[in-house]
Amino acid sequence: MLDTIYFDLSRYLITAGLVTLLLWAFGRWLEIRRIQKRHAKAEDYRREFLSSLRTVFVFSITTLSSLLMRETGLVRFSFETPDLTILALECITIIIAHDAYFYWMHRTIHHRRLFRTWHLHHHKSRTPTAWAAYSFSGWEAAAEAAFVPLFLLAATTLGVEYSGWAIFVFLWHMIFRNVIGHCGVEIYPRWWVDSPLTQWWNTVTHHDLHHSSGTWNFGLYFTWWDRWMGTEHPRYRETFREVTGRQEGRPGPESVPSQ
Repeated sequence: MLDTIYFDLSRYLITAGLVTLLLWAFGRWLEIRRIQKRHAKAEDYRREFLSSLRTVFVFSITTLSSLLMRETGLVRFSFETPDLTILALECITIIIAHDAYFYWMHRTIHHRRLFRTWHLHHHKSRTPTAWAAYSFSGWEAAAEAAFVPLFLLAATTLGVEYSGWAIFVFLWHMIFRNVIGHCGVEIYPRWWVDSPLTQWWNTVTHHDLHHSSGTWNFGLYFTWWDRWMGTEHPRYRETFREVTGRQEGRPGPESVPSQ
């Protein structure tokens, strides 16, 4: 149990700490690209960090349950050295599957009957920081964590023995993208949303608009589901271009659109 807590806690602390350090180191340049006028307060950081510890505990229970399910034969995954091509395909598959799971789970907990109990805590970070990546209620943490065992159960049912290394890569990718999405400063280049090669990849602005408006942009990694379902913020690209088009010496960030 302690090993699983250490694993999930270290992922959170390393990625959130590293992004925070980089934001501090490049603060002068990045401040120009701050998406919102407002700044998070000390109590926001404290709330985000403390509730993230609860999420780490919930995630560690899920990690332990996946290992126990493997021991009982309910799921199959192996840590043998994988073929790199197969490993890459497995990583891509689980990431795309998680993006779909997250979109629909996220939209579900925005339902008025669930939002206050399940998701309101996360939206207390209206101006999110890197430390908000795991700032969930216990219910939401459980819903987030359920993906891996459910995915492994589905893979095993289909006769696929997944690579433990693919799951390892996925978990690091998930927390890294999550932390970046909450950092509040746009790090992607200005052409990102206009190129067909990159416009499908979510930016910091994409998720920040979700926190400031609350009714748009439910995707985590990609823009696909928001586009298909008509839930992408109508001013997403406009806001992204405004944020990334600022030059040093120009006025600070404009307020992001609220609807």
